Amino acid sequence: MRNRKLVFDNRSGESEINVSPLIDIVFILLIFFIVTTVFVEETGVEVQKPRAASAQQLERHSILIAITAEGQIVYGGKHIGIRGVGDVVRRLLRKEDMPVIVQADRKAPIDLYAKVHDEATLAGAKQINLATQK
Repeated sequence: MRNRKLVFDNRSGESEINVSPLIDIVFILLIFFIVTTVFVEETGVEVQKPRAASAQQLERHSILIAITAEGQIVYGGKHIGIRGVGDVVRRLLRKEDMPVIVQADRKAPIDLYAKVHDEATLAGAKQINLATQK
């Protein structure tokens, strides 16, 4: 059995492995995964969604707006109010076309959901969905 050496230095008789290309590849893969990862920004509040037999899985890359049982409208953990809905949706739709998902609590007033839906529509949202449980 012969020992094969990758790099041979005739003067000292020692071999070494050059790991620079391996490190470069690892960093390139790391950058690739960071760039292609989809980050979902949660609403920041817990709501009790209504049940629906026709519930379906929606896209992960979407705008999530919550309506609490107390009637507060929340995006990204911050209370934005009804006027903030249009601003948030408009700003996010400039970057990319994505659906709006409203997570309304079961006890939230339906007229408040209608106002949020209208504000999102006026801001340019083409697809607005109500989050439910199956």
